[in-house]
Amino acid sequence: MNIITLTADGSNTLFNETIGEHYHSKHGALQESKHVFIEAGLKHVAANQREISILEIGFGTGLNFLMTLEYAVAQNLEVKYTGLEAFPLEMEALKSTGYQQYVPENIWNSLENNYLNALKAPVTLLPGQELSIPHITLDQYQSPATFDLVYYDAFSVQHQPEMWSDEIIAHTCSFLKPGGTFVTYAITGKLKRALKSNGFTIEKLPGAPGKREMLRGTKL
Repeated sequence: MNIITLTADGSNTLFNETIGEHYHSKHGALQESKHVFIEAGLKHVAANQREISILEIGFGTGLNFLMTLEYAVAQNLEVKYTGLEAFPLEMEALKSTGYQQYVPENIWNSLENNYLNALKAPVTLLPGQELSIPHITLDQYQSPATFDLVYYDAFSVQHQPEMWSDEIIAHTCSFLKPGGTFVTYAITGKLKRALKSNGFTIEKLPGAPGKREMLRGTKL
């Protein structure tokens, strides 16, 4: 069961009782999404290209996707977005977050109207904007395509240690193109070593509220 929880910036998140953790930072769900994934990830990549393929590990509530779609439409980017989700939420749960208030109506409607279909196959939401939500675990996921950007937004190592193993990080890194970017809210010595061993350079960046630092990696 998921319980609606208000975070410090006034936006909601969901508390996953099975995992024992919130989907987003209690210090601010909206702030975290924008800071980690849009500012440090999408804008960084968009500085050099207009067509961007994104792999998100943990589609969850769809907040990172909504923020991405809003920015992509405003900046005339073309985005192919793949959001892995082993346990997809019902559309009613996504609606309960209130995230529709943070994006233009056409962007929210494009997700609401296409969410169920995106769980089955890639769909075009708006011109130049594609979404796919494979209903699969990360270790089972395979793709002939490679990506420009990875949003690594799994639950924390304390609650989902298997999602931060060296093997899973290496598996995720294999889906990035040379020059591709990996961003996550977390930063640990183990994670840095795992990325470096897979041919990444590492940057420590200021973290979202409540976290001192975050990580961005670039595949050589």
